[in-house]
Amino acid sequence: MLRYSGFIVLGSALLSLMPTDQLLASSLNTLNGQTPIVIGHRGASGYRPEHTLASYQLAIEQGADFIEPDLVSTKDGFLIARHEVNIKDTTNVADIPAFASRFTTKIIDGVAETGWFADDFTLAEIKTLRAKERLPFRDQSFNGLFEIPTLEEIINLVKQEEINTGKKIGIYPETKHPTYHDSVGLSLEEPLVETLVNNGFTDPSRVFIQSFEVANLQQLNTLINVPLVQLLDADSVALDGTLIENQPYDFVVSGDSRTYGDLRTPAGLAEIASYADGIGPWKRMIVSVKGVDLDGNGQADDVNGDGVVNDADKTKVPPTSLVNDAHTAGLLVHPYTFRNEPRYLAADYNGDPNSEYQQFFKLGVDGVFSDSPDTAVTVRNKFVVSVPEPTNIFGIIALGISNFFRRRKGWSK
Repeated sequence: MLRYSGFIVLGSALLSLMPTDQLLASSLNTLNGQTPIVIGHRGASGYRPEHTLASYQLAIEQGADFIEPDLVSTKDGFLIARHEVNIKDTTNVADIPAFASRFTTKIIDGVAETGWFADDFTLAEIKTLRAKERLPFRDQSFNGLFEIPTLEEIINLVKQEEINTGKKIGIYPETKHPTYHDSVGLSLEEPLVETLVNNGFTDPSRVFIQSFEVANLQQLNTLINVPLVQLLDADSVALDGTLIENQPYDFVVSGDSRTYGDLRTPAGLAEIASYADGIGPWKRMIVSVKGVDLDGNGQADDVNGDGVVNDADKTKVPPTSLVNDAHTAGLLVHPYTFRNEPRYLAADYNGDPNSEYQQFFKLGVDGVFSDSPDTAVTVRNKFVVSVPEPTNIFGIIALGISNFFRRRKGWSK
């Protein structure tokens, strides 16, 4: 009886170390049993032109925990929200006669691109442009209505929405093409940190910073105390579902032969954990898809006969161990990008994005980047409610012990 009482005391003590929200979600397979977060990918980009204040505000209204601004620099050093340095496809710049002479070709991460580039424009000039929807199959009715926002304007929006809603809202900025920006004398890291500091937005629970490159995250790790996330990319998916790997561009420039595949190994994840707090993998690194090749040409067939080959023509393969491997290394896992359109969903999901979210939440991801935050939030909330909690004292004690040692691991990082 004394030993039993001791277990109860130990369990109670350990449970006291657990936040209430963590205890309620205690059976989740996330890193520390926490509820997965929903990140509004470029805002609510399934419904509004991406990287606009309207898109970010809608994401917040739909319940996103974080909004994601991709950051590039203007000629005069202001950080603005665009997915690419090339603004040809996301603004009306081509319609402005005064800017016709700035149409040019540049090498971005080793690839020649033709268009108009943010670093050739001052902020005042950028502010004369208007955003447009990049994807032709999405709503075009908002084209020409919204300005291109600065990072500071996005922070101000978040602060106002926090006042309006009483809810804590985070931002999840990405430094886009940092090696390119360095090459033209417009380093992103220092102005990003300066903007966050000057605007009082450095609470580690409200900011993640992400990048596909490595060296700039290592630099940011010395400049600011907020969680950092190493993004992981691949070139494409082979017919059998294996990934065709590519490299961080700073590795290409430095002569480092490693790929993102190398960074996903246990050794690579351990290295990431030395400077970052999480990974942002392409979702196909967790659940890939394979095609059908009935004509024997080595390419996936157009199974559904809609004239294009995409994920809707392919089927899932068994999940990889990436989520568990990353958690073992003490890293959060926030995969991208979840979209509602059937073309982005494996045929197994039968055109239902809810099924895809459910699978990834069951696998234990710690968050998702979503173009449709309303869908992600609805599925997440239902999933969390449906997860069974430990029902006996020994299960609770075991859970408390497990979380205690997980937390100790986090403290030692």
